Amino acid sequence: MRRHLDRGVTVALVLAAGMSAAQFTPGSAGQGGGSTPGTTGTGTTSGTSGTGTTGGTSGTPATPGTGTATPTPGTGSSTPGVSGPQTPAPTTGAGGGTLPPGPPTIAPESVDSASTPSSGRAVSPAPMKEPAREAQQVKQGVANAPDTQVPQKAGPLTLAQLVERARTSDLRVEEASAELRKFEALYKQARWAWFPKFEITVGMGGPIPEARNDGLGGPPTTKASLEGDLDFGKVGVTVFSNGNAVLPIYTFGKLSALEKAGAQGPILGAALRERVRDEVGFQAAQAYYSYQLARAGLQQMEEVSKRLEDAAEKIAALLKEESPQVSQVDTYKVRFFRQVVEARKADVIQGRALAMTAIGLLANAPPGEEVAIVEEDLPLEDEVQPPSLERALELAEQYRPELTAVAAGIVARESEVLIRERSYFPDFGIAGFYDLRFTTSATRQRSPFAYDPYNDRTAGLGLVMRGTFDIPIKDAQLDQARAELDKLRAQEKQIHAAIRLEVTKVHGELVAAWAKAKAFTDAEKSARRWVTSAFAAFDLGTGETRDLVDAFTAYAQVTGDRAKSWFDVRLGMAALSRVTGTPPALGE
Repeated sequence: MRRHLDRGVTVALVLAAGMSAAQFTPGSAGQGGGSTPGTTGTGTTSGTSGTGTTGGTSGTPATPGTGTATPTPGTGSSTPGVSGPQTPAPTTGAGGGTLPPGPPTIAPESVDSASTPSSGRAVSPAPMKEPAREAQQVKQGVANAPDTQVPQKAGPLTLAQLVERARTSDLRVEEASAELRKFEALYKQARWAWFPKFEITVGMGGPIPEARNDGLGGPPTTKASLEGDLDFGKVGVTVFSNGNAVLPIYTFGKLSALEKAGAQGPILGAALRERVRDEVGFQAAQAYYSYQLARAGLQQMEEVSKRLEDAAEKIAALLKEESPQVSQVDTYKVRFFRQVVEARKADVIQGRALAMTAIGLLANAPPGEEVAIVEEDLPLEDEVQPPSLERALELAEQYRPELTAVAAGIVARESEVLIRERSYFPDFGIAGFYDLRFTTSATRQRSPFAYDPYNDRTAGLGLVMRGTFDIPIKDAQLDQARAELDKLRAQEKQIHAAIRLEVTKVHGELVAAWAKAKAFTDAEKSARRWVTSAFAAFDLGTGETRDLVDAFTAYAQVTGDRAKSWFDVRLGMAALSRVTGTPPALGE
C-alpha cells in the first residue's frame, strides 16, 4: 500500500517539476540565434516572433528572417526505483507510447576535439537536410502512377522528410525561387546588351495630290501638278518604311563590365534562396522536436492522472479503516497534485497543437490536411561529438550563403564603378539605316539630282561615335558608385564578424547542452539510487515520509532537466548546421 501511494506522489512531483512546460513557444530566443546583420542578401532579425521578413541592404532584395522558437520541455519517470528506462521501438501517430530512453554517454573531453574518433558517431553539421530515399521513391511513384489509380495516403513523415519538404515547398522558398528567376532574367538582359536596337517605322497616308513630270526633274506635265490652286488632280496614297540600328563594336569595356555585373545576379539569388532554406529547415526541426517533447509529456501526464486517481481511492479506503499508515494530509497532497497535473496538461495539449500547426505551415500542407509525424525519442542512441569551434568557423566561412551573396554584390559594385569611370569615353559602332517610300499619284524621279520626297529609296552603313558631355552628372554618379562599393566592403567585414560571433554562441550552447546532458544523466542515476534507498528505509519503518518525498522531488527535478538538456542537444545540432551553412551530409 505504501508503495502504491508513494508511486502516485512521485509521478505528481515529476509533473510539478516542469515536464508540463514542454511546448512549442515561438518568439523566444533558441539555440539557433538570430540572423546575421549585414548587407547584400542578409537581414537582421531581432526578437521576431514566428516567421517574418527582414530587409536587405541596397541593391539586393529583402530576405526572409525568422525568429527562433524554444520549447520549455521537461519529462519525468513514473517508475522510480528501477534499474533504468527501457528503449521503446518508434511508433507513429499523434500520441501514445512510452517515455524516451536514457541518454548515451558523452565524453566531455571530446567536445572540443577537431578530429572524429572511431568509437563515436560524428555529428554532421547538417543532419536533417538530406532528403530521405523513401520520400523520393514515394514522389516518383505518385508521378508515374496512371490517371485511373487512386493515390494512397502518405505515411508519417520522419525528420529528414519533413525538413526536405519544408526546404522545397515552403512559401518563403517559393518567393526566393521567383526572385532567383528574376536575377537570371536580368543577367540574360545584360548579356544581350550588345544586340542592336532596331527602330523601324511603317506607315501609310493620304490623300497625296497628283505630281507628274518626265521623271528627270523636269517641269510638271499635267495641270493638276502645278501648285497654288485647288486642282489636286488624281489624288493617291503613300506607303513608307524607315529604320535604323547601331551595333556597338568598342565601348572601352563597358559592355563586358555590364555582363560581369549581371552574372552576379543568379549567384546572389541562389545564395539568398539557400539562406531561406536553411532557416526553414531549422524551423522544421524545431517544430518536430517540440512535438516529440510535448507528445511524450502528454503521455506521461495521462499515466500520472491514472496513478493519482488510484492512489486517491486507496488513501480513502485506508482512512475508512483508520490505518496509521496514512493521514488526512496525504489526501490533501494527492488532491493538490491531481489539480496541478490537470492544469499542466492543458498547457501541453496547447503546445502540441501549436507544434502541429507549425509543422503543417512549414510543410505547406493544404487547408484541412493533417501532417502525420513519426514518433521518436529525443535522447540520442549513439555517442556523438560536435566539431571543434575552429572547424565550425571554417565551415561557416566556406558555406554560409550570406558570404557568397555579399561577395557577388561586391563584384557587381566594382563593375558598376568601372562602367561609371568609362562613361566619359564615347562608344563606337556600326550604324545602318534605310528609307523606302512609294506614292501612287507621283512620278518616281530617276535622276540622282532630283529631289523626290514621294518615291525615295535610300539605305546605308557607316561608322559612328556616340557619347554625351554631361561631365558634372557623370562625376556625381561615379562618386555615388564608389561610396556604395565602400559601404558594401565595410558590411562584408561586419558580416564576417557577426557570423563568427553567431557560430561561437551556438557552438558554446551546444557544448553546454551536451555537458548538461551528461551531468543530468549521471545525476539521474544517483537520484534513482537515492529513491531506492529511501523506499527500502520506508518499507522497513526506519525512514521518514519527508525523506521519501525529498528523494522523489530530486528525482523528478533531475528527470525533467535531463529531458530538457537532450532537447537542447537535438536543437543545438540543427542550429549548428544552420549557422555553419554546411551542405547535406550523405547517410544522415
